[in-house]
Amino acid sequence: MKAGIVGLPNVGKSTLFNCLSNAKAQSANFPFCTIEPNIGVVNVPDARLQKLEELVNPERVMPATVDIVDIAGLVKGASKGEGLGNKFLANIRETDAIIHVLRCFENDNIVHVEERIDPVRDKGIIDVELQLKDMEAVEKRFEKSKKSARTGDKNAQKEVDTLTKIMNGLEGFHSIREIELTEDEREFIKPLQLLTDKPILYVCNVDDESAVSGNAYVDAVKAAVKDEDAEVIILAVGTEADITELEDYEERQLFLEDMGLKEPGASKLIRAAYKLLNLQTYFTAGVKEVRAWTINIGDTAPQAAGVIHTDFEKGFIRAEVIKYEDYVHYGSEAKVKEAGKLGVEGKEYVVKDGDMMNFRFNV
Repeated sequence: MKAGIVGLPNVGKSTLFNCLSNAKAQSANFPFCTIEPNIGVVNVPDARLQKLEELVNPERVMPATVDIVDIAGLVKGASKGEGLGNKFLANIRETDAIIHVLRCFENDNIVHVEERIDPVRDKGIIDVELQLKDMEAVEKRFEKSKKSARTGDKNAQKEVDTLTKIMNGLEGFHSIREIELTEDEREFIKPLQLLTDKPILYVCNVDDESAVSGNAYVDAVKAAVKDEDAEVIILAVGTEADITELEDYEERQLFLEDMGLKEPGASKLIRAAYKLLNLQTYFTAGVKEVRAWTINIGDTAPQAAGVIHTDFEKGFIRAEVIKYEDYVHYGSEAKVKEAGKLGVEGKEYVVKDGDMMNFRFNV
């Protein structure tokens, strides 16, 4: 599962990527510094793993991960191929969610492609370009569906009605995520991988003084996205990136405390991206390994087992489930069993975030 970092040139995308990932993207004070997308595999911070490590003392610990993609900056006219437009838009289409970086700070030493700081305007520029590209894709599909509907195909007529609804929304400069759609309507548009239908997280890139409470620019962004199903996070990206370069943990914590922060903003952002991708974690724990496994929210026990190996899903018999809180309370699997807190679940069981699981299977 991938989350793509997008935004206008020079708003801090590659700096944020460097902050999140061990992979180091080039970061410089000129537009189109990023041409090919950079991809980093980022660990999802989870204090529960640390606690399990203390209790189990395994040989290794494996956290959950998210793929973060740093995509080239967008400019007006990208939907028509301006700048690196077509390549940029194709890269976004390959992601599952969008992290949209907005510049919310003044600095005369860092150029802005629009010459004036206005994050709401910047958001609008990208929204329009993505909406125009979606309109192009929907119109192509609409013509095909209309031909099928003329033959009396009732399903095709439903698709025409859905696409008409979406085109009306796009023409009114509404992203698809703002349009109310039924599950059936969503099935029609799923194959199109529409850009403005992807879940989105807005990152307001601020100066150090605004890292805790934000500023007027952040307030304007929050007001602008209030009708979207989206989250807004405040991050002093440049300073956070500098802090991650420090090797000493205590030194990093001192810098964060000076800024009034309890944890790196990057940790908060990664967790938000994980949630944005509709993901959750279950654990397996043994002396060889304590591991966080990534699954979709709503996955059943066999689907969760299949993440480990497809044979686990094919031959699924049952899952032995311990709630994380019970494991911590009793201190070991044996004591959990003695207390009668180990659950035995079948194929219909929907896995909960933080479940600790053993699978029984036969292939």
